[in-house]
Amino acid sequence: MLVAPGVMLLAATAMAQTPDPSVAPIRGQVVDAASRVPLPGALVRWLSSPTEATTTDAQGTFSLTRPARATNGQLIISSLGYRADTVVVGGSGYLRLTLRTATELNSVVVEGRAPSYSGLTPTNTQVITSRDLTKSACCNLAESFETNASVEVSTTDAVSGAKQIQLLGLDGAYSLLTVDNLPALRGLATPYRLGYLAGPWIESIDIIKGMGSVVNGYESISGQVNVRLKEPDTAERLLFNIYGNNLGKFDVNLNLATPLTKKLSTTLLLHTDHLGRRVDRNDDGFLDLPLATQYNLFNKWKYKSGTGLVTEVGLGALRETRQGGQVAYRQDTPGGYYGTTQTTNRYTGYAKTSYTWPGRPYQSLGLLMSGTSHQFDSRYGLRTYDGTQRTGFATLLFQSIVSTTAHTYRAGLSYLHDNYREVYQTGFISPTETPAERYAREHRNRLEQVPGAFAEYTYQNARNLTVVTGVRLDRHNLYGWYLTPRLNVKYDAAKNTVLRLAAGRGFRTANPIAENAGMLVSSREFVISPALRPETAWNLGGSFTQYFTFFSRPATFVTDYYHTEFQNQVVADPYTAADQLLIANLEPGGRSFSRSFQTEVQVEPVKGLHAKAAYKYLDVRTTYAGELLPKVLTPKHRVFFNVGYATAFDKWRADFTVQGFGRRPLAHSPASAGHQHGVTEGMLPYAPRYALLNTQLTRAFKRWEVYAGVENLTNYRQPTPISGAYAPFGPDFDAAMIWGPVYGRLVYSGLRFTLD
Repeated sequence: MLVAPGVMLLAATAMAQTPDPSVAPIRGQVVDAASRVPLPGALVRWLSSPTEATTTDAQGTFSLTRPARATNGQLIISSLGYRADTVVVGGSGYLRLTLRTATELNSVVVEGRAPSYSGLTPTNTQVITSRDLTKSACCNLAESFETNASVEVSTTDAVSGAKQIQLLGLDGAYSLLTVDNLPALRGLATPYRLGYLAGPWIESIDIIKGMGSVVNGYESISGQVNVRLKEPDTAERLLFNIYGNNLGKFDVNLNLATPLTKKLSTTLLLHTDHLGRRVDRNDDGFLDLPLATQYNLFNKWKYKSGTGLVTEVGLGALRETRQGGQVAYRQDTPGGYYGTTQTTNRYTGYAKTSYTWPGRPYQSLGLLMSGTSHQFDSRYGLRTYDGTQRTGFATLLFQSIVSTTAHTYRAGLSYLHDNYREVYQTGFISPTETPAERYAREHRNRLEQVPGAFAEYTYQNARNLTVVTGVRLDRHNLYGWYLTPRLNVKYDAAKNTVLRLAAGRGFRTANPIAENAGMLVSSREFVISPALRPETAWNLGGSFTQYFTFFSRPATFVTDYYHTEFQNQVVADPYTAADQLLIANLEPGGRSFSRSFQTEVQVEPVKGLHAKAAYKYLDVRTTYAGELLPKVLTPKHRVFFNVGYATAFDKWRADFTVQGFGRRPLAHSPASAGHQHGVTEGMLPYAPRYALLNTQLTRAFKRWEVYAGVENLTNYRQPTPISGAYAPFGPDFDAAMIWGPVYGRLVYSGLRFTLD
């Protein structure tokens, strides 16, 4: 069942009967829960038959025909500015329905065991619920996608431990990552950002494919990943989680939430993890995982006045240290050994305030502000890479209706302040360089100031069509004006059949070193063009969703296709020169595109048994030195299978996941290609196909849960993850062509303790 959080429905059934309840329509009235004022324009429809719907009249009343051969069912009631609700109805009585006003802008949460693909949103949205997050270890955001087929998580290199996501075959930098619908973990945080959000902090994750709303900014190109953290007024009073694995890593999490008054509540989220054991299972002299320690906290406060004013404030702080490289390397006394180190200090804060007009729940005004300070110092062998990012966001948003709630709009102003300071030093000094030339080569400073305006219009009829069209205009202080149009259409073609179309344009400013940090763990020299332009791309795609029954139980079939075409891209070319990474704009006349096709089926053949299977095809290509070549390390084919079983009352839960990866192209390493320049597709080496098997077993008690699992059950490992490991300061060293697991089988266990 898909509902909004905290929804309350009050229904009273009259005693009058009709001669034939199977044909009598359902009649009733929808009113405001607090004021009892009738709600005109509220949408009322059957859950089992979305095309049979109606809207309330000026007095809030409605009359809705029953589905064929049905005397009862579930009604979904929704109205702009209110929390949607679902009610089971039977007979022919008169319904009196109440809706409560929404407490924040754009808040939709999936609870219970609803289909993970939403049938209500205009965008192609998949939801990973808090229940899904317990199917695997999920120590952090990177591990939260292990039971999901849409998002891939890959390791950038075999030394630093950095990970990145891919959506529609494109790197995570092209996906807008938001936390509670605010842009977050972007820019210089990209290499390690998936480790900055602890799994037990997360309430749910929304995965949106294709172009999303213009309200969220202009940077989304392949889609959006929105992470919803635990809310002060709905989270468990206490959640304690501890995790450990056979590599010597442990995680400890503590969530605390409490209402301070009837209107004010707070939650404190605490996390620490530590890996202090030196592990080298493949005996190549390098650590399979870096030594790391992280301390992370986040505090949220929420105030609800009860008269339309809602304010939320959040503050966070993080410190993390990492050390990788050769087993004998010590940061204080390197002794000629190769090592990587990183120290990160990160501080974040945000404030969200919304006001809803009394008697006009469809009309509200919101102010959203956030600020981030991200600073790190890192070393990769003889190279040093240090950076500081200071970011500020502000958005003023107004939403209302045009005549009726069938026509709604949102409009607003936004401002982005991005201040980047990067220092990249290779350890070598050219004797022909002047001090000014050396400073310009080693320092990359950029200040972005981007005011913008946006507007979005939504049309929703009472039956089967939703159209969302928007446009935003931004003035970039370095690159001028940018127009960003977006379109999303949802059409319920038939009972339980949903078609969606998405199209739009996005642009972003690349951070070439941070977004290619994995290549720093190699002997490749970074050669960066001095005149990089913003990346711009168009995305067009759509999806087909069919809800059906399988053995009399709900099931879902989804297939989608998206095409992303870049007008300009900052291309990191690992092919043309084996000893260099050439970073420049997409060459004139060149192409860069991604074609993504995915099909997935989810079934529940018997109660408690859930299964899903998916196949994905990716065709991602870019022109490198005149040759249109596949993107390095991106498999063309991927298969996914997950099955989970839960006994009565969820006392026992078992999950099993298989991920199969097809062959993927590799760039020639210096050891295999020497100083060869230029390459054709037929010359590329390819990684073999392989599969990963993960499983977990959970035993639940009243307040405790104990879980244990195995990742990479077959102990599969990439045979030689590091080329030239014998001489890491030599010209043949390359740890960036990582396509498979490095450390093999991982066994873990943990426990959770909860007080509601």
